[in-house]
Amino acid sequence: MPNPCNVLILGASYGSLLATKLLLAGHNATLVCLPVEVELFNAEGAKVRMPVKGRDGLVEVDSRKLPGKLLAAGPQAVDPAKFDLVVLAMQEPQYRSPGVRELLDAVAKSRVPCMSIMNMPPLPYLARIPGVAVDACRPCYADPVVWDGFDPKLMTLCSPDPQAFRPPEEKVNVLQVRLPTNFKSARFPSEAHTAMLRRLEADIEAARFDVGGERIALPVKLKVHDSVFVPLAKWAMLIAGNYRCITKGGARSIKEAVHSDIATSRAAYDWVVKLCLTLGAAQNDLVPFDKYAAAAQGLANPSSAARALYGGAPFIERVDRLVQTIAAQKGMRSAALDEVVALVDAKLEQNRAAKK
Repeated sequence: MPNPCNVLILGASYGSLLATKLLLAGHNATLVCLPVEVELFNAEGAKVRMPVKGRDGLVEVDSRKLPGKLLAAGPQAVDPAKFDLVVLAMQEPQYRSPGVRELLDAVAKSRVPCMSIMNMPPLPYLARIPGVAVDACRPCYADPVVWDGFDPKLMTLCSPDPQAFRPPEEKVNVLQVRLPTNFKSARFPSEAHTAMLRRLEADIEAARFDVGGERIALPVKLKVHDSVFVPLAKWAMLIAGNYRCITKGGARSIKEAVHSDIATSRAAYDWVVKLCLTLGAAQNDLVPFDKYAAAAQGLANPSSAARALYGGAPFIERVDRLVQTIAAQKGMRSAALDEVVALVDAKLEQNRAAKK
């Protein structure tokens, strides 16, 4: 068997899900996280609980019992050049934080290939999408400068479709999967870097987990696609569901955002699909609305963007503004999206004023 891949993952919450899948497949992962998280992950490992089709309850996967090795470290304690792949699993505003921004700069200088699983595609990835005026998109980012050192050829995007959360009553090394869908990554321009992704894809697909003496396949796979547009399928979901959790009266669940007015949700979703098709996506790169709406039935909590916004966050990922900006470049406009953007702008201003 070839040597295991060593993967550096920035972000330990969502990142621990991908890390666990890599470990089960025999690869190694290092999580970059906060000091309290570093201590806990290194002492007790990561615990990921997920639903498995045909089984009652949740299956718990303990990283300490898997073939691969998990380490956790602070941003100053890692050298990106020693890894085969870097995964960006924090939310976009976090990359401007002291310590993290310096590590991100070191990642860019190392020229190690990067796979982002942020909702917000990094600016270097946007440069891979034909016809997008990247400079016009810079104001949508919390700090666009942190992306300036990256070569677009070394950046790919993976759609963070699985839904997972840290149960508030548990320690921070516990993650629970709510919706066990797949990570969908675009290929790299390089054949060699894409071959590495396809190897990870195949190894995750083949891995089995022992539950009471039975070796079972676990959900949440990595799927690698040739089209740069496949990860953008998440945009329609975010605009029709996640950002519409944000209302003047407070946050609502994704299920309520989608299903309280299904016609409006469908119109918002289809408008973003049309934008992706205008950019050059094929219909089969994208997800039909009915499939998304069925999945949203199980999403009984507000989106992370809504929770952060109403929790007082001064910055959140602005996919709403990014989609609005790119649509304007194509002569497209949505009154519903304009309303969401204005609502988020106003609430962020309020949150920032409260912190002064």
